[in-house]
Amino acid sequence: MTKPLDPAIQADVAARVADLRARIASAAERAGRDAAEITLVGAAKRQPIERVAAAVVAGVHQLGHNYVQEARAMRAELDARLAELAWEGAAPSVAWRMIGHLQSNKARDAVECFDFVDAVDSAKLARALDRRAATAGRPLALGVQVNLSGEAQKSGLDEADVPALLEACAELEHVDVVGLMTMPAAADDPEAARPVFARLRELRDRLRDAPGGHALADLSMGMSGDFEIAIEEGATLVRLGTALFGERSPR
Repeated sequence: MTKPLDPAIQADVAARVADLRARIASAAERAGRDAAEITLVGAAKRQPIERVAAAVVAGVHQLGHNYVQEARAMRAELDARLAELAWEGAAPSVAWRMIGHLQSNKARDAVECFDFVDAVDSAKLARALDRRAATAGRPLALGVQVNLSGEAQKSGLDEADVPALLEACAELEHVDVVGLMTMPAAADDPEAARPVFARLRELRDRLRDAPGGHALADLSMGMSGDFEIAIEEGATLVRLGTALFGERSPR
């Protein structure tokens, strides 16, 4: 039995997606880049499932979440909601990205729930993910989170510690580090984030020739308030929450 999306929500989210795609294309053009290089990741934490489903219908096929348990519940709810919709052809495949801090003891759950883990910040976590990926019988793509703002409350490695983590990951058989991720300090002016985004791009470029850095391609940086600056500085993944879905639901 089909159950269509709420028309008002569908129209609102579709308009948001169209606007964001246009802004992504404009930012890419300013930087002399191809907009096709840039993936819009819907940051779905605490978002209503109807809005998440509407984003998928509008063409957003990668979703990010910060917490394993909540992501697992949302993934099941989204699958059920998408199954209720009438599709012309097959329903789209949705990839899930872990974009929040992950503890090593949650590695098994993360491998079961996510297709990518973008916020790895220790060799211990990478090894745990490698073991769980081996058990699951599939490779897992990782991103390394780098704390370039120097804020103690933020997760991520110091820039100087990234090469050692890449070298440790090079010895693992079931995970590949394919990118870097960062979050700048909060600021009213999006331009304040530009130096941080530029540093992450420069770090990736330097590390491509380092042990374990051969697969580095992705730069996960830029959120609702600063994603255009991130694209101008080389972002390949932008993590958009409120700009895409609207304000988050209260806890």
